[in-house]
Amino acid sequence: MNMLSITLPDGSVREVPPGSTPMDIAAAIGPGLAKAAIAARVDGELRDINRPFERDAQLALVTHRDEVDALELARHDFAHVLAEAVQALFPGTQITFGPATDDGFYYDFAAPADRGPFTEEDLPAIEAKMREIIARDEPLIREVWSRADLIDRWTKQGETFKAEWAAELPEGEELTVYRAGKGEDAWLDMCRGPHLASTGKLDPQAFKLTRVSGAYWRGDQKNAMLSRIYGTGWLNKKQLDAHLHMLEEAAKRDHRKIGQEMDLFHLQSEAHGSVFWHPKGYMIWRQLEAYMRRRLDAGGYEEVKTPQVMDARQWERSGHWGKYRENMFVIPDEVPNVSDEGALVSPEADWMALKPMNCPAHVLIFRQGIKSYRDLPIRMAEFGCCHRNEPHGALHGIMRVRQFTQDDAHIFVREDQVVDEVAKFIDLLDSVYHDLGFTDYAVKLALRPEKRFGDDAMWDKAEDELRRAVMASNLPQKIKDGFEELEGEGAFYAPKLEFHLTDAIGRTWQVGTIQSDRVLPERLDASYIGEDGERHRPVMLHRAILGTFERFLGILIEHHAGRFPLWLSPVQAVVATIVSEADDYAHVVRDRLAAAGLRVETDLRNEKINYKVREHSLAKVPALLVVGKREAEEGTVAVRRLGSQGQEIVPLDEIIARLVKEATPPDLA
Repeated sequence: MNMLSITLPDGSVREVPPGSTPMDIAAAIGPGLAKAAIAARVDGELRDINRPFERDAQLALVTHRDEVDALELARHDFAHVLAEAVQALFPGTQITFGPATDDGFYYDFAAPADRGPFTEEDLPAIEAKMREIIARDEPLIREVWSRADLIDRWTKQGETFKAEWAAELPEGEELTVYRAGKGEDAWLDMCRGPHLASTGKLDPQAFKLTRVSGAYWRGDQKNAMLSRIYGTGWLNKKQLDAHLHMLEEAAKRDHRKIGQEMDLFHLQSEAHGSVFWHPKGYMIWRQLEAYMRRRLDAGGYEEVKTPQVMDARQWERSGHWGKYRENMFVIPDEVPNVSDEGALVSPEADWMALKPMNCPAHVLIFRQGIKSYRDLPIRMAEFGCCHRNEPHGALHGIMRVRQFTQDDAHIFVREDQVVDEVAKFIDLLDSVYHDLGFTDYAVKLALRPEKRFGDDAMWDKAEDELRRAVMASNLPQKIKDGFEELEGEGAFYAPKLEFHLTDAIGRTWQVGTIQSDRVLPERLDASYIGEDGERHRPVMLHRAILGTFERFLGILIEHHAGRFPLWLSPVQAVVATIVSEADDYAHVVRDRLAAAGLRVETDLRNEKINYKVREHSLAKVPALLVVGKREAEEGTVAVRRLGSQGQEIVPLDEIIARLVKEATPPDLA
C-alpha cells in the first residue's frame, strides 16, 4: 500500500494510509486535539475534518481558537440548519441559497403558494425547530453527485430553483451535496462546503433570527420574489449577547432616526437614492467641506470642477463603458420624440452618461497643455457629484445612495514619485481621521482581480509600491505590521489601499482609498515631457479620504450618536428663556454669540423650561443657555451641557470665550 505523507505546521510528517482524514491525525496526536478540532486546512484550503486526503498534503488543524475560520463554518452550518428547519415546518417550501455573512447568515426561500411570504412572526417557531435539529446532533456528510443525478433529484422534489442552478453549472465541475443525517430521507442541500462534522457542534444558544425581507431570485428584479430570513450566529452565547447589545446601540444611533430627530435630511420616492438636505444637515456638510478644503489647500491640491454628463465614447475609451455600463445612467444626446407611447429615441441618437466617477474628466484636464516632469506631482481635487444606478433594494438611508459627492482627487506623478506621494496621502488621511474622532482604523491592500487590464509585471510593480508606501508613512508600527492583503479585490485597473474605520460601538466602515493606476493614462493618452525630452506616461493615483460626503456623514452621525463636536454641530447653542421678562436679554445673548461666530438660536416660547430642555436634548444641541430675570440682572447665563444633568452659572463673556475655543475646527486650533 502506498502511504500518504501529511506534513504538519511544525514540519513533522505523518505517514497515513489512503482514506485517512484530518480527524484521524488529530486523534493520533491526542484525545484533546481530537475533541477540539473542527475542520482542517489542507494545502491552505479549508475542508471538512472528516474529508479523506487525496494525496500528500500540508495539514493545519482548525479549532475554535482560529476564530475567523470557526465563525465562517458555524455561520454556514446555521444557514443549513435554518433551511432544514423551514422545510420541516412548512412543507412545500423551496430552498435556494444560504451563505454566511459578516455577522451571521441568511437563506432565501420560495414559500408555499398557499401560505404567502414568511414574516417575522414565523421566526420563534423556526428558532425552536433549529435548536431541535442541533440537539439531534445530525452528521453533516459530504457527497459528490453527477450533474444529471442532482438535477433529477431536485426536479422530482419540486426544487425548481436548485434544479435551474445545477443545470447551469459548468460541465465537469465537481458537484457536492451535504446530507444532514443518515439514510435516504435525510435532508439534503447542494453546497461546496466545508461544514462542521455534525449539527451538534453548534452552540444552540449562540444564534438568533433577526428579520425577514424580500429578495429577488439571483438578484434580478425580473425574477421571482423570495423570502430572505436573516440570522446572526456566533461560537457561544457570550459572543451573541455582545453582538445583540451592539445592535441595540446601533438602532439607537441609526442615522435615519437621528436625522429625523435633528431635522437634518429626508429621503422620498420622488428621488430614489438622492438626499434632500435640510438647512441643519447641510450646515454640517458645509463645515465638513470647508475643513476638507482647507486641508487640501494646505496639502498642495488644486480644486477643479468637471461636467456631469459626458459622451459615451469617452467612457468607452476609459474602459468604464464595458466594465461599468450597468451601473451608469445613460441619456440620449437628442430631444426625444414624445408621443402617447412615451419618449422615443431615434436609432441614430448618440448616447451620453451621467458620470459615475470623476477620473476620466480629470485626465482630460491634465491633457490640456504640455506638462513637464518638473510640473509633477499635480494634485487635482474635486468635490464631484456623481451618479450610480444602484438597485432600489440596495439603497440604505444616506449610506447607500444613487447621487453622491466624493471628496475625490487624482494625483499625476512620475514613476519615481509614487511611493513618496502615496505615503504623504496616508499621513494626510491619518490626520483627518484623528481630527474627525476616529483613532482606530485598519489598512488593507486589495490585490489584482481575475478580470483586469494590464500585464502581471505592471501589477507586481503597482502592488509593491503601495506596500512600500505604507511602510514609508508615519502610521503607527502596529498598523504597518498588521495590514491585511485581499486577494482579487482590487479595481480592474489598479490595486488599492483601503482604510477601514472602527466606530464608537466597534463596527468597521471602509471609507478612504488610494489606487495606483497605469491603465487609464495609457487608455486616455495622458503624457508629460520627461527630463530626456521624450513623452512619458504619468502614474495616476486615485484617492479619497471620506469616500463620499453622504456616507461619511451617515457614519459620523452614528459614531457620535448625533452629539457632534461643537465645530460640526449645526446649532451650537440655544438661548432659552424661563420667563418672558428675559426676552430682551436673550436677544442680547444671542447677538453676542452670533457676533463671535457661533451658530445660535433663541427659544422664547411660553413653555416650561424642563420642556425646552427635553426638546433641545432630543435635537442634540450641545449647549443650552438658560436666562431668567436673575441672569439678565447679573449678566450671566445658566449653562446646561448635552448629556449633563446639572448646570452652572457663568458670566456671559466667559461662556462666549469657552464656546468660541471649543467651536474652533481642529485644523485651526
